[in-house]
Amino acid sequence: MAIAVVVLCGSTQAGPTYSFTPITSNGAASVAIGQAQMAVELNDLGSDQVLFTFTNAGPEPSSITDVYFDDGALFGLAAIQESAGVAFSQFALPVDPPGGSTLVPPFVTTNGFSADSDPPAQSNGVNPGEWVGIVFDLQSGQSFTDVVQNLDDGTLRIAIHVQGFENGCSEAFVNDGTVTIPAPGALLLSGIGTALIGYVRRRRGD
Repeated sequence: MAIAVVVLCGSTQAGPTYSFTPITSNGAASVAIGQAQMAVELNDLGSDQVLFTFTNAGPEPSSITDVYFDDGALFGLAAIQESAGVAFSQFALPVDPPGGSTLVPPFVTTNGFSADSDPPAQSNGVNPGEWVGIVFDLQSGQSFTDVVQNLDDGTLRIAIHVQGFENGCSEAFVNDGTVTIPAPGALLLSGIGTALIGYVRRRRGD
């Protein structure tokens, strides 16, 4: 599927923000940093679209290099938006998050519901103070409320692969509950909300 970057005027309705819990545990420091710094915020774009904004609040070195979605009310990945210094494309490698098979049930990425940073992966990933937004079309009859409910009851799961920790480890994480982001993250997300006055969507051939 071709993903086009198209900047449009529009408004977003902010929804909940989710933190992450570790799938892998390659190092105590990298696990702790991932849990403290990484988050995903939902925004209702209307027109049957939902925006997932992945953030790295910093300050510790780390980079989100892959994002994955498992099932739920989503229909198809429509667009990708990035902050300066971030470059992502649809379809992540590896296809499923590291360690995802150990979850119950196993995390199996829905076909086409993933993205990763372009080479060089770490520098083009989501480093401290950066973000990447993934826009999804929803299935017919589904709404933003359904997506939130899916995340709360586990029908939809989101995983990330994070690299570039100082201890040399990489870690995978899965969404875990609704959180209030601490001060550094709150400031970052506030700036992102302003930036998302323009968002990207799928090319429809016009």
